[in-house]
Amino acid sequence: MSASQLIQNLRNTRVAVVHPRDQDGDDLVRQLQRIGCQVQVVWPPPPQLPLPLDAVFFLLDRDTRSSMPWRMADLAIAHIAIVDYENPTVLKALLDSSAHGVLVRPIRASGVLSSLVLALSQRGYEGRLLAKIGKLEDTLRTRRDVEKATRLLMGLRNLSEDDAYQFLRKQATAKRVPIGTIAGSIINAHAMLAELDRDGDTDK
Repeated sequence: MSASQLIQNLRNTRVAVVHPRDQDGDDLVRQLQRIGCQVQVVWPPPPQLPLPLDAVFFLLDRDTRSSMPWRMADLAIAHIAIVDYENPTVLKALLDSSAHGVLVRPIRASGVLSSLVLALSQRGYEGRLLAKIGKLEDTLRTRRDVEKATRLLMGLRNLSEDDAYQFLRKQATAKRVPIGTIAGSIINAHAMLAELDRDGDTDK
């Protein structure tokens, strides 16, 4: 999603505020409502977030660091941490929280929109990277399976490497499935037959 789309869609942004109902918390909620966000206030910190959400602002202090297991969860939510001060301990907790943005108390209206847009943008970028990594891992897994199935066919059918690979391709085309599916079936079938042979030898 482009920056202009992010800004245009802010009125549809679903935000949770995990913060006490004090001056800072009320100021944050009011500013988010002015922006047009759909805001939920949650306190004390819940074991799970009230999904669905696009972003969450959460207070990160000594009392709440260990009570938000969802901070480390792999969720498609932008996390914006709220801190009181900056020191090595807080900075480490901030890094551990996997936050996409940060606000420092006292909260000022001028920084809320920027933090929200930046965090949503960062989370979107992170999501695209994770999707690409997932595709690359699937491609590598498929390649390994095809190579293994090719070697099995070469040994079982006395085929050349090219002939074994072409056999896999023809089977995939005929059955209208990815070549990795055919390769996986051959690998699994070979493993099952090997296990049956071992069981048969044990029974003798």
